[in-house]
Amino acid sequence: MPSVTTHILDLVHGRPAAEVSVCVYFIQSETKKEKLNELKTNQDGRVDEPLVRGADFKQGEYELLYNVGEYFGQKGVQAGEPPFLTKVSVRVALSAAEAHYHIPLLISPWGYQVYRGS
Repeated sequence: MPSVTTHILDLVHGRPAAEVSVCVYFIQSETKKEKLNELKTNQDGRVDEPLVRGADFKQGEYELLYNVGEYFGQKGVQAGEPPFLTKVSVRVALSAAEAHYHIPLLISPWGYQVYRGS
């Protein structure tokens, strides 16, 4: 069964990023996207259930939108005024209907890295 999950690591504090809001959208066109789900990460920096799974999975382009500015603001991390990063948008094209896609995100208030995990 296809699924999409994520995991966020806070590089400033050296631990998983808990309570980060993550929205996932299916990109229908450059001007239209469909919101599929919104979850918060748990204490391990992971979502408790897949962002997309089973019948909700469609081949195509997805956007994961991570609310990192709010997260670092709640942690008291000064990242400028206004903060340099407010939201991190990750757009990926997913094709295999039988695949599991895990998308880890490493964050700081000034940068991020994303990759396809296992």
